[in-house]
Amino acid sequence: MPTIKDIAKAAGVSPASVSRVINNGPKVGAKTREKIKRIIREMEYQPNANAQAINMQNNASIGIVLADLTDPLFAKMAHGIEKVAAEQNLQIFLNSGAFDRASELDAIEVLLEHRYQALVVHSAMIDDKTLIDFARKVPGLVLLNRYIKEIEDRCIWLDDKLGGALMADHIVEKGHQKIAVIGVDGILNNTRYRLEGIKAQLNKYPVQFEVEMLEQGAATYEGGEVAVQNLLARGVEFSAILAYNDAIAIGATSMLKAHGLSVPKDVSVVGFNDLILAQCIKPKLTTIHNPIEEMAMKATKLALSLSKNSDLREIESVADKHKYVPVLVQRHSVQDIS
Repeated sequence: MPTIKDIAKAAGVSPASVSRVINNGPKVGAKTREKIKRIIREMEYQPNANAQAINMQNNASIGIVLADLTDPLFAKMAHGIEKVAAEQNLQIFLNSGAFDRASELDAIEVLLEHRYQALVVHSAMIDDKTLIDFARKVPGLVLLNRYIKEIEDRCIWLDDKLGGALMADHIVEKGHQKIAVIGVDGILNNTRYRLEGIKAQLNKYPVQFEVEMLEQGAATYEGGEVAVQNLLARGVEFSAILAYNDAIAIGATSMLKAHGLSVPKDVSVVGFNDLILAQCIKPKLTTIHNPIEEMAMKATKLALSLSKNSDLREIESVADKHKYVPVLVQRHSVQDIS
């Protein structure tokens, strides 16, 4: 049975455009509308009964947009949302943004076309202004793991700058001065905040952060491998690595070992997020604990409350209650050389 995505692919349009046509929504030109209708007929598409029910009973469901459904971090987000939904007997309808701006926009717009009143959105690619506009249109929209000052009461976020500072503090306290940093190419706000925290904290010590010590890449295991390969190829000397996340840290550890370097004897490594993988590798990874499941539960409860009562002052007036604090988890991947 064909899906909305199948129709969209055949028509060369976004799933949001197909959804608008099915629901007689605006913003679709006459020629495009007719083309989509023709393909719907040709493919014998039948609207999903569950989706139609959502339009009539949207108070019994919550729409979710997450950046990546394969990453363990986002699995923990989804689990937190699922807990709240189960407690309140709600249905979850989940879309993926796939770390792509157009896909994130489509994912949100499809949910809006189905008239969801409560939305939890993790957006890595959409600009602040667009998200602010969405928040003004949708009383129950909450941003997860994202901070925008203008709508801070709608944001549930981690103090990533503090997380970066904790990493830097720990590694300097262990005597390290040649410290490499592996970040992620500029697609995530929390990348910038973590790097700012690392730089600011290192500069408080006799350890100046140098640009050649920074390697940017993908937020994956493979990204960690490539980053270490690049650092070594450039002849950068380092006794420690601070990684944007655990996946990068584990990939970096693997590549260090491939080059005959021992962790932590030769190079110490610190990750971020404290996923289950951090405890499964050898040596177990020192990392920053990210309470993302708790944050997801908070975001879901807030979205549901806002969808029923748009007066934020009656729900929570202090934005700091929406900010979560990271914690350093010491394991075995850092060597004390002081």
